[in-house]
Amino acid sequence: MSVSNLSHVLKFFRLSDKELTAEDKKDLVEEVLLMTLARATSADFNIDPVEVEVAQAVIKEATGSEISTQDIRIAAISDLYKEATIEKYLSKIKSKIDLADRQLVAESLLKLIRVDGKVSPFEIDFYNSVVNSLGLSPAELAGLNQSPISR
Repeated sequence: MSVSNLSHVLKFFRLSDKELTAEDKKDLVEEVLLMTLARATSADFNIDPVEVEVAQAVIKEATGSEISTQDIRIAAISDLYKEATIEKYLSKIKSKIDLADRQLVAESLLKLIRVDGKVSPFEIDFYNSVVNSLGLSPAELAGLNQSPISR
C-alpha cells in the first residue's frame, strides 16, 4: 500500500450504511493501521525514525503490506485530517471493522508508543482518544472477548 493509494480514504470518511466487501474491509483495516500509526509518530510533535520503522514493521506483520518511510511521514501530516480528525474517522469506521481488528489497532499503537522507551503525555492522550474512538472497553483492550463457555 502506498499513500498514493489512499485516494479512497475519503470514501471511508463518508461511509454509508452499506455492507463492505471482504476486500473493502481488508483495505479499511490497512488504512486504519496506517493512518493511526502514522499519526502516532507525530503525536509528540517529533517524528522519531525508530517509530517510523516500528510502524512499518507492525503494518507489515499485521497485513503483509510494505509501507515506505516517506508514505508514513506523508500520512502523519496528511491534509486528510482537515476533512476529519483521526478520532472522528475512527469513530465513524469502528462499526465497519471487527473487534479483533480494532484490538489490533490498539495493540499496534501501544507497541509504537513504547518503542523509544519513553511515553509522553501527548502519546497517552493520543492512545486514549484512539481507544475511545474505536469504542474499546477495558476488557476488550485486555483481550477478554466473549466466547462460548466450553465444559
